[in-house]
Amino acid sequence: MFPAVALLALSYVAIAYGQQAGSLTAETHPRLSIQQCTGKNQCQTQQHSVVLDSNWRWLHSTSGSNNCYTGNTWDTSLCPDPVTCSKNCALDGADYAGTYGITTSGNQLSLKFVTHGPYSTNIGSRVYLMDTSDQKYQIFNLKNQEFTFDVDMSKLPCGLNGALYFVEMDADGGVSRFPNNKAGAKYGTGYCDTQCPHDIKFINGEANILGWAPSPSDPNAGTGQYGTCCNEMDVWEANSMGAAVTPHVCSVQGQTRCSGNDCGDGDNRYGGICDKDGCDFNSWRMGDQTFLGPGKTVNTNSKFTVVTQFLTNNNQTSGQLSEIRRLYVQNGKVIANSKTNIPGMSAYDSITDSFCNAQKQAFGDTNSFEKLGGLQQMGASFDKGMVLVMSIWDDHEAQMLWLDSDYPLDKDPSQPGVSRGPCATSSGQPTDVESQSPDATVIFSNIKYGPIGSTY
Repeated sequence: MFPAVALLALSYVAIAYGQQAGSLTAETHPRLSIQQCTGKNQCQTQQHSVVLDSNWRWLHSTSGSNNCYTGNTWDTSLCPDPVTCSKNCALDGADYAGTYGITTSGNQLSLKFVTHGPYSTNIGSRVYLMDTSDQKYQIFNLKNQEFTFDVDMSKLPCGLNGALYFVEMDADGGVSRFPNNKAGAKYGTGYCDTQCPHDIKFINGEANILGWAPSPSDPNAGTGQYGTCCNEMDVWEANSMGAAVTPHVCSVQGQTRCSGNDCGDGDNRYGGICDKDGCDFNSWRMGDQTFLGPGKTVNTNSKFTVVTQFLTNNNQTSGQLSEIRRLYVQNGKVIANSKTNIPGMSAYDSITDSFCNAQKQAFGDTNSFEKLGGLQQMGASFDKGMVLVMSIWDDHEAQMLWLDSDYPLDKDPSQPGVSRGPCATSSGQPTDVESQSPDATVIFSNIKYGPIGSTY
């Protein structure tokens, strides 16, 4: 993810967040099947489920139904300090389809952008894959493996992001490390990524109320003193107009709470513990404007398959991550990734440390990816284990221009690396996409993982 964003906007004030487990609404995780492969045409179906992130959930007092957080303000009687708040407030279960627009069927997950429920209007969502026990998050190590899924994003316009990615969250949502967290993975706790987001309401089992500042553009969101950081592998950030695959790394292992300079906020973007830019392969940005989009080589008007391969230097799971390859399958045809067409760069078609260094030099970008360990560090994160995330969101900070338009806006679009997609620089305003594209939906399906060459 490029910017640190507030992902949630709700039209009513009865929403809140927390870390105890409530019982006013039953929590039933939607079932989702995936396949683990051992060889070509040798795949076993596994029954998993998905869980909604805790930041979307209603939070109320443990003794009743009074809100702990209203609009973008904490209830100071229930939440006078971070620890007391975590003890006084309980997360509750979710109506996945009715409130959040999240539905599953077999191996298919649909995430609807705007959902008008009986009491609320919900914007976007973020879910995590649970393991087969339905008690913890599924943990992936994809070194010397490939990960494959089908996606239909024909209904995702400019300014939206249907994302599938991995982050180094705790498998139990942080329960074992932070005793104030009683809700855990069952209620979607413990999120982190390389943007070190400050909008997460509970971090390390404590309410993020210190220095809380309401968002100027979202009446139900804000930011606290702390951020929550970890390594992140963005397999897929995309809408119908463009897509990017981006590894991001941090100098720390595992979910880590940050404050001050370590968070890399604002002008200190490159002084924090995480690489916020990442090393992205976006076909349009890398010089091929004919490759992915409506009616293009990879035609986003219809469903297609995305294959991502994580190669190591010894072709074994014990090796160091050395290359991330991408290919597509559509209408029975395997489509090789596009090649870079940038002055001063060789014709790369995959992500290696050499590609990343050449890209940063050609674009004049700060190479924090190399500084913080590059692909070797990304591989070390897979060794520790990563959690699968799927989401749909709009961008209150940068309007998704970093994905599908010209960005940053103070640079000449003719300079290499500035043009990232065909969308207008005026696109992506949350108020516009929420009112004009409420039915926008991303559908992920047919998830498979296994040895190189086994999943397609």
